[in-house]
Amino acid sequence: MPSIIIGTAGHIDHGKSALVRALTGIDPDRLPEEKKRGITIDLGFADLELDDVRLGFVDVPGHERFVKNMLAGAHGIDVLALVIAADEGVMPQTREHFDICRLLDVKQGVVVITKSDLVEHNMLSLVEEEARELVADSFLEKAPIIAVSSKTGQGLEELRSILKDFARKSPARSSDSITRLPIDRAFSIKGFGAVVTGTLIAGEISEGSELELLPKEVDVRVRGIQVHGKSVTHAEAGQRTAVNLVGIDVSQLQRGMLLTQQSALRSTQIIDVQIDVLPHASRGIKSRSRIRLHIGAAEVLGRVRILDRTSEAAAGESAFAQLRLELPIVAVNGDRFIIRSYSPAETVAGGIVLDPFAPKHRGKEIDKTLERLARLKTSRVEKLASFVESSEVRGLKIDDIVAATGWKREAVVKVIEQAQSQGALVETNGVLLSSESFARLSANVLDELENYHKREPLARGMLRETLREKVFAYSSVEFFNGVIARVEASGKLVAEKDIVRAATHSVGLSEKEMRLRESFEQIYVTAGVEAPSTEEAMKRVGLPAQEFQQARKVLQLLIDDHTLVRIQNDLFMHKDVVENLRSKLLQYGALHEPERLIDVASFKDLAGVSRKYAIPLLEYFDRERVTRRAGDKRLIMSV
Repeated sequence: MPSIIIGTAGHIDHGKSALVRALTGIDPDRLPEEKKRGITIDLGFADLELDDVRLGFVDVPGHERFVKNMLAGAHGIDVLALVIAADEGVMPQTREHFDICRLLDVKQGVVVITKSDLVEHNMLSLVEEEARELVADSFLEKAPIIAVSSKTGQGLEELRSILKDFARKSPARSSDSITRLPIDRAFSIKGFGAVVTGTLIAGEISEGSELELLPKEVDVRVRGIQVHGKSVTHAEAGQRTAVNLVGIDVSQLQRGMLLTQQSALRSTQIIDVQIDVLPHASRGIKSRSRIRLHIGAAEVLGRVRILDRTSEAAAGESAFAQLRLELPIVAVNGDRFIIRSYSPAETVAGGIVLDPFAPKHRGKEIDKTLERLARLKTSRVEKLASFVESSEVRGLKIDDIVAATGWKREAVVKVIEQAQSQGALVETNGVLLSSESFARLSANVLDELENYHKREPLARGMLRETLREKVFAYSSVEFFNGVIARVEASGKLVAEKDIVRAATHSVGLSEKEMRLRESFEQIYVTAGVEAPSTEEAMKRVGLPAQEFQQARKVLQLLIDDHTLVRIQNDLFMHKDVVENLRSKLLQYGALHEPERLIDVASFKDLAGVSRKYAIPLLEYFDRERVTRRAGDKRLIMSV
C-alpha cells in the first residue's frame, strides 16, 4: 500500500491540529499541558487510510518558542500542508516554517486555508492572494490552494482527495540506502520496555533485527514494530514507525539519536557542507560564529568556518563551509539541515551535507578543497571518486564509503565498478585508491627500489618489510601486499617471498667477485654436511679482514639464489648436499615401511655427522615437512 508522510506547518493557532483531527479522527495533541493550554507544544502524530493509500501526519507546534520541536518533525516528510488561517492570513511563523521546508528540499505540498467559516468570501480571496505571493517561485508555486473548515467539514473531502493523489503519484523511496530512523520520541511501556518513534527515512526494519543506536554506539534488538498504530513485522522507508527495543533502558534514549544498521554508520563532529542563507535573513553567516544545527531530529551547537576568502555568506548567498560541532551527530552525504542563529534563535540558513568526515582544511589548499566539495554534489561516481581522492595514498575501504554516503554495500560495489570502468579508481585487497594516488605510490616504490639497488648492487633485492616501512609506514600489510602485487603484474618489479626488486635489476659481478663466489661454493661442496660458519668460510677463502664486508655480500648472493640453504642461524649447506641427504632419508623411509621411523643415532649414521650437525639437520627437515617428530624419533613423510 502506498504510504506518505504529510507534515503540517504554519503559525500558532492557525488550526493545524484541528485540521489533522478533522481529517483523521485522531487528536495529535497528546500532552496534558497541550490539552490544558489549548496549544501544540511538541510533535503530534496521526494516520489515515484512504482506499488503497495510507497517510501519516506529523503535526508541529506553531509557536516561535517551539520551532526546535517543529524542526525535529520536519525531516522525512513527503508532502507539506502549509496551513494559513483565513481570519489572520500569513504570519511570522507561517514564513519561518515555509522557509524551513524549502531549505529541507520538500518537493510537493498543498496550501490549506483553515477557518473558512469565520470570514466572508472577499477575505478568503485576499488570503489566497497573500498565500500565492508567499509561495511564488517555490515548490508550492503551482500547488493547489484549498479553503477548509475543521468545524463544518467544508473542503475536507476535496483535501483528502488531493492528499490521496499525492500518495498515489509519489515515487518509491530508494532501496539502496542503509536503514535510518531518526528518533523524535522515546518512552517506556510497562511490560514492554523502551519504545522509540520516528519517520523511517531510509531502509527497512524487521522484527528481530539487530540494530545500533548512534551516537551512543549501543547494540539493540527489535522486539516489536508498529506502523501508524498497527503491529507489523516489517516497516519500510516513508512510514511513521514505533520500535520496541531490547538492550537499552529508556533513560539512555533521547530525541536526536539514530536507529540504524549495526557497524554501518559513524558519528562525527566535523562536517563539510554547502550553506544557503535565506534571502530575507536578518544577518548573514560569518566564520567562527556560533550556530544551532538541526539535522534529522537532533539539535546541536557548533561553529562555522566559511571556506572561501570572504569568510562570510551574506543573505541570499550560498557558500561552502565547515561546521565544527560541540557534540557528535550522525550524517551522510546528501542530508539536509537547518541553521539557526545562536542568540536570538532564528532560522537563517539551511544546506546539504557534503563530507560527513571532513578534515581540517589548510588555507593554501582552499581552491582544491572547493573543487572537491563541488564534485560531492554531483553523480554517485563523482562522489565516490572525490571521497577516494581525498584519502590520498591512505586509501578507503568499502565500509568507509558506506559510512560517508549511507549507501548499502551492494550499491557501493556497483558504483565502484562504474568508477573502475572509467579509469578513476584502483581497488587492491579491499582498499580503494584514485588512479593518481596509485601511480604516485607505484612511483615511490620503484624509486625506493632503484635507490636501494644503487646502494647495494650485489643484493638480490630489498626486504619486503623494509620497503613497507619506507613507503607504507601507516598502511596495513594487506594494502601494501595488494599494491606490490599490482605493480608486479605491470612487469615493473619482482616479488620473491621476503625480497622485492626492480624487474630491471640484476646482480653484476666483477671478475674478482666471480672467483670469490666460485671459491665459496667449492668450500661448501667440499665440506658437505659438516659445513663451516660464514666467518670460517671467509677465513678459508683467505681474505683479509678489511674485505670481509664485500665477501659477505657475495656470500649473501649464494644464499639469495638458494645455492646455500640455511639450516640454522649461521649454519648453511650447499643445496646439492642437502638434496642428497633428503634422498637418503626418503630411501631409508621406504626401506622401513610401514613405520618409516628414524632416531637420532640412526640419522647420524645415515648422514655421517656428529650430534652437533644431526639435530639442526633434523629440525630443518621437520620445517620442510620431510620429517615429523614422533616422541624421540622422526616419522619420515612419504613423497
